[in-house]
Amino acid sequence: MTLTIRKMVVLGLIGSILLLGNILFVANWLSEKGVVDWARYIRAEHLTGTAVTIIIVLLILLVSPKAGARGLVRRCPVCDHVLVGRGGYCSECGSRV
Repeated sequence: MTLTIRKMVVLGLIGSILLLGNILFVANWLSEKGVVDWARYIRAEHLTGTAVTIIIVLLILLVSPKAGARGLVRRCPVCDHVLVGRGGYCSECGSRV
């Protein structure tokens, strides 16, 4: 984890703590701007159970093409041996993974 990512995590945590501390103020402000009524309209008219199910299934199926290479269980590209863990070399053929 780089220093930049750590800084972003700390800033995100501080922002979320401030937001949670002022949750009533934020909720009243959103209500005054009409965002709450608009969200209720969208939920009632467009977010049926079928739409939510399809969105969830699409998010589950949305996987990076290289997701298999980052997992704990991989296969050697040379001998197709199952590799467990993050080793850099295949135990069967000795090739670099």
